[in-house]
Amino acid sequence: MTNKKLRVAVLFGGRSGEHEVSLMSARSVIAALDPAKYEIFPVGITHAGNWFVGENVLDALEQSKTDALDHAFIFPEPDHPGLYAIRNTKHVKISDIDVYFPALHGTFGEDGTMQGLFELADVAYVGAGVVGSAVGMDKGIFKDVMRANNIPVVDWVILHRSEIEKNMDAAIRKAESLGAYPLFAKPANLGSSVGITKCNSRADLGEGLMEAAAFDRRILVERGVVDASEIEVSVLGNDEPIASVPGEVLPSREFYSYESKYVDGTSGLVIPAQIPEETSNQIRDLAVRAYKAIDCAGMARADFFLEKETGRVLLNELNTLPGFTSISMYPKLWAATGISYPELVDRLIQLALDRKAERDHTTREFRRSE
Repeated sequence: MTNKKLRVAVLFGGRSGEHEVSLMSARSVIAALDPAKYEIFPVGITHAGNWFVGENVLDALEQSKTDALDHAFIFPEPDHPGLYAIRNTKHVKISDIDVYFPALHGTFGEDGTMQGLFELADVAYVGAGVVGSAVGMDKGIFKDVMRANNIPVVDWVILHRSEIEKNMDAAIRKAESLGAYPLFAKPANLGSSVGITKCNSRADLGEGLMEAAAFDRRILVERGVVDASEIEVSVLGNDEPIASVPGEVLPSREFYSYESKYVDGTSGLVIPAQIPEETSNQIRDLAVRAYKAIDCAGMARADFFLEKETGRVLLNELNTLPGFTSISMYPKLWAATGISYPELVDRLIQLALDRKAERDHTTREFRRSE
């Protein structure tokens, strides 16, 4: 990095069930950005998908009071770089931006759509590209890719909202083909445990499918892993990623729910996880392999189940834009590995710049020889 301050736009909120989590992540990221190194441009995105900039935009979004803010946007073309606002019906350029930092989770932020906009604009941005984001977001396709790479995952089936609406009984029978209860129903394209139901009976499953279908047209049903530890690993890097020490989650509720993650914060964390070194190394290796398999970049958190009786390790999912709140596992694991929160943010910004430099080496035009 040079002595000149880098201009960093932090995006948060968004059209997602994880909107509120995103606001918490953004507050932590902004607080960690060193004002001596960075000029920070907060950009809030409402539930409706409107972009805003202005004084105390984060507070305004939390309070749903955006009247005093300016609408903002970026052009999806390289010839008009930077962040713009609409003032008095005119487009006003706020500033050029060196790096975009999406502190976004879930749909329209973590699923490849925002990354597609960044690619069209030809800008540097933190995190995975279009493919890595999209595959990491869709839990069903992600599991297909893991199985193709011989990475063990929990058994699953995918249902569509139309199947559930057309014939709930048939949808339930398809889900029950996985085996005995408990089963978990969840939206295929969401995180932070939003819309997830632990189902111990047919009645639970019917309710769980309806709950998940409210958040996504694709619903994942997984076989419940009984008597297993929940182990998580943070991954950092581009082409040569590294894995943190593993940590164990001790859920305060029946499973690691949204409430235990973000509302009451009562779930315990054991860092490093008290597991054999051989198992720890296996989990870290699988995390890096999964990361590379979907062409992830920047960061991700890998979530595993460790069966207590058999010692078998199963990958649950890979979160390409994991929570960045003060109680989130991703930064806590790196802190335990020796990378502080501010240093972690610095590294992610540098990785974004490195990735952009790598993209700039790609030829975009083909000229036939005469």
